[in-house]
Amino acid sequence: MIEVEKLSKIYQMGGQQVPALDGVTFKIEKGEFVAIMGPSGSGKSTLMNLIGCLDIPSSGSYRLENLDIQDLNPNQLAEVRNRRIGFVFQSFNLLPRATALENTELPLLYGRVPKATEIALQALERVGLAHRAKHKPTELSGGERQRVAIARALVNNPAIILADEPTGNLDSATGKEILDLFQELNREAVTLILVTHEQEVSRRAKRIMQMKDGKIIADTSNGAGLC
Repeated sequence: MIEVEKLSKIYQMGGQQVPALDGVTFKIEKGEFVAIMGPSGSGKSTLMNLIGCLDIPSSGSYRLENLDIQDLNPNQLAEVRNRRIGFVFQSFNLLPRATALENTELPLLYGRVPKATEIALQALERVGLAHRAKHKPTELSGGERQRVAIARALVNNPAIILADEPTGNLDSATGKEILDLFQELNREAVTLILVTHEQEVSRRAKRIMQMKDGKIIADTSNGAGLC
């Protein structure tokens, strides 16, 4: 699914070069549930941006489903983001004036996919929110908003779902519900990569990658993932 080799990212800050990612190498297989952990400045957000095709590496290689990502132009990268990657963010990133159904439809509309409304409704049903399809974000709880965001991430049947601190804006009980949903999706063979600094969240993953100073310092199995 994902092959990363000696991937590095260097940012120019004034006259200085600041390494954010330092030659990381790993593979992620289809159907894995991986948590990427590390303190602020460890490189986990940079790595997520590169995996999500939101940025390009300074050096190294990244292959997603045998596609060489670093060789793509901006339009091709946008196509990969729309078709192959689903994003879930801490702040939900929903359009406030659009309904849950309309928010879920967006990736399909950008890709000009036929029967977008029908497919989006199926995605909402998959996360248990079809009955709230006509409600706007202000009429939904935090957990419901995050479920809409997850439905939107699922709607194109992406190769991977990237989740950045997906429970960060939720109370502990609602956060547990969202993590239960992620585990359920993973049991359906959805490939998940979750960035977090919370140990409780990472315990749900089957594999934990620890980062520090732009490097992966540990890559361990977590059994079947804990409840």
